[in-house]
Amino acid sequence: MPAAAVAPKPRATPLRSSLAGKIAMAVSGVVLLGFVVGHFIGNLKVFQGPDAFNHYAEGLRTFGSPFFSRGQLLWLVRLVLLAAATIHILAAAQLTLRSRRARPERYAKYEPLVFSRASRTMVWGGVAILAFVVYHLMHLTWGTVHPSFVHGDAYNNFVSGFRVWPVSAGYVLAMVPLGLHLYHGVWSALQTVGVSSPGRDGWRRGLALAVALLVAGGNCVFPLAVLAGIVR
Repeated sequence: MPAAAVAPKPRATPLRSSLAGKIAMAVSGVVLLGFVVGHFIGNLKVFQGPDAFNHYAEGLRTFGSPFFSRGQLLWLVRLVLLAAATIHILAAAQLTLRSRRARPERYAKYEPLVFSRASRTMVWGGVAILAFVVYHLMHLTWGTVHPSFVHGDAYNNFVSGFRVWPVSAGYVLAMVPLGLHLYHGVWSALQTVGVSSPGRDGWRRGLALAVALLVAGGNCVFPLAVLAGIVR
């Protein structure tokens, strides 16, 4: 008897692959958003003075003790964030390339509801955010571009770093692409999970705007507070 034919494995359709990419972007985006919000809340300790802020910074390294050694859990969190950022970038690149292949011709005009200003800047905004993150690590984490950096004195590094007004101006400007990215990202993530209907668009847009303003606007407070002498 002839051998039974083996049915070929079904290939992923472009629609299913795009949906998987959007889900990957949404999930990784939620992880990164959680970190950004937590980072913002933690930085509010700077208004309580050097002791409170340095204690918070040291607590990040000793968190999880005695089950984890000093800095071990912090590095695990960093690895999770690195994985989330990598997935987010790869999914964004995949979706962008697929969208360009599907519509090789340029649009004659942008529809306001589909191509908002935030959505049109997602790619370049993402590149700007990545460059800012690298600089931020070099500035306030590693100290390689911070001439007054003192290891173990987070408060000094924070205040002395933001006293340089071009640095503070750069931080504030970097919040513009971050805010636009968050706005469009929250909007798209809610759409991906099925929260999309004419009756829900109002609060969905409001929630996306609130998150963007909270994070991007809140982060602008820190360099401005140092320049104004509120934090010294």
